Amino acid sequence: MKRVLVSDSLSTQGVEILKSTEGLQVDVITGLPPEELKAIIGDYDALVIRSATKVTAEILEAATNLKVVGRAGIGVDNVDVPAATKNGVVVMNTPAGNTVTTAEHALSLMMSLVRNIPQATMSMKNGQWEKKKFQGRELCGKRLGVVGLGNIGSIVADRALGLKMKVLAYDPFISAERAAELGVELVDLDDLFRRADIITLHVPLMDETRNLINAENLAKMKPGVHIVCAARGGIIDEDALLEALESGQVAGAALDVFKEEPPGLTPLVSHPHLICTPHLGASTAEAQEAVALQVAEQVADYLIGGTIRNALNVPSVPAEAMEQMRPYLEMARSLGKLQAQLGIQGLKGVELEYFGKAASGRTALLTAAALEGLLAASLGERVNLVNAPVVARNRGIRVVETSASNGEDYSALIRLRVDIESGQYSLAGAIFGKREPRLVELDGIAIEAIPQGHLLVFWNYDRPGLVGSIGTTLGHRGINIGQLQFGREAPGGRAVTVVNVDSNVGEEVLAELRQLENVISVTSANL
Repeated sequence: MKRVLVSDSLSTQGVEILKSTEGLQVDVITGLPPEELKAIIGDYDALVIRSATKVTAEILEAATNLKVVGRAGIGVDNVDVPAATKNGVVVMNTPAGNTVTTAEHALSLMMSLVRNIPQATMSMKNGQWEKKKFQGRELCGKRLGVVGLGNIGSIVADRALGLKMKVLAYDPFISAERAAELGVELVDLDDLFRRADIITLHVPLMDETRNLINAENLAKMKPGVHIVCAARGGIIDEDALLEALESGQVAGAALDVFKEEPPGLTPLVSHPHLICTPHLGASTAEAQEAVALQVAEQVADYLIGGTIRNALNVPSVPAEAMEQMRPYLEMARSLGKLQAQLGIQGLKGVELEYFGKAASGRTALLTAAALEGLLAASLGERVNLVNAPVVARNRGIRVVETSASNGEDYSALIRLRVDIESGQYSLAGAIFGKREPRLVELDGIAIEAIPQGHLLVFWNYDRPGLVGSIGTTLGHRGINIGQLQFGREAPGGRAVTVVNVDSNVGEEVLAELRQLENVISVTSANL
């Protein structure tokens, strides 16, 4: 039974999805102070949050069983994603659940801003009729500059085109073809600042976007520009914006987000040409229901079936693709586990080669699985698909990945090479049929063994009587052989023998096997 903690308010339907999933036990405990969350988080496999819970590095260190953090919403400012990755915790969000809602809020702010609707409302509530004072501007024919043309920004652009606005867009990750499909003009950022009448921001908060709207960039804008931000606090330098409002360089601004929330009654908040809302971008009944259902389904699917969707720190894999990938993931992990038990002392480098069907798709995830198998047992710490690449990098292990659509004798093949202090070694595995894993190569020698269960891996000389002596020794010890496969460099030369046995082989039996004539070495491995 896997345990899920819901620590922020989530819709009843979202909680019910989790509770109705067989194999999950769900606790809803909201409003936990950090110390109380830290005290109990080690008991849970999943944590479902909105924006209130702060998932800090300290919390994650205490979360010894945690596998996934699910954020009902798009922003993860309240989650230490690097710390989650280091601790092997998947971080998921729900980017599609509130895109329309947030886009509509940005447009509502824009319309309210240029027509002075909040100020006029307050004036009338004070018994005044100040018609001339609140004269506004039309949107039709104006240039809207959209910074960030992702899910939300593209919706804003589409709706603005419907209002007969001219849309300029800046997004370094959008192609000219995609911009043409949307009907917008793709420009560089300085050009957007120079030409736009209204600027709306739809980018995440990261190092590249922090204080993007600063004094230098505000000076590049048209005098009397309007600025809208319903994205993230910290994208706008609030002190610089206040100065621009006071000088008239910015005619008005509309903010739904602030660097510090709540911001209090600051000079910026109380400025007459700023309108603001308390982070309402995703606050509609429809959006809250949508993100709750989405995060519940994602967390349940990951805990029960391993399906990864909308993850921020590991490649996402939809359910149908995961089912197809599973044999390859298991093969890659088994190769890593086997090599770890054959020896990785002084590990300097790892190379993964993918051929055929194994090369078509998400090889980064396969590499992570191989690294997980390679490092988990030897390091004595939690290593999984999420943090295995980070663990390797932090230890100075060079990881190289190559792919080819063909070039080997198998329709799908994975080769793992390691560079350790005693030399370079390799293993290769293939998938027979649709799901049958096989070890097909060991240090360049062809073989066909099943990489599952208890294995004995012999290096030996290809001489008569060896197979019989192995069988006799194991038989005397009551160890049953399930399968025995061997390969050789040349008749009478060096060979490898892989024996599948039904039970673990202790050190005493291994010592006896090593004394057999023509045995060079023997290693026990458990897969």
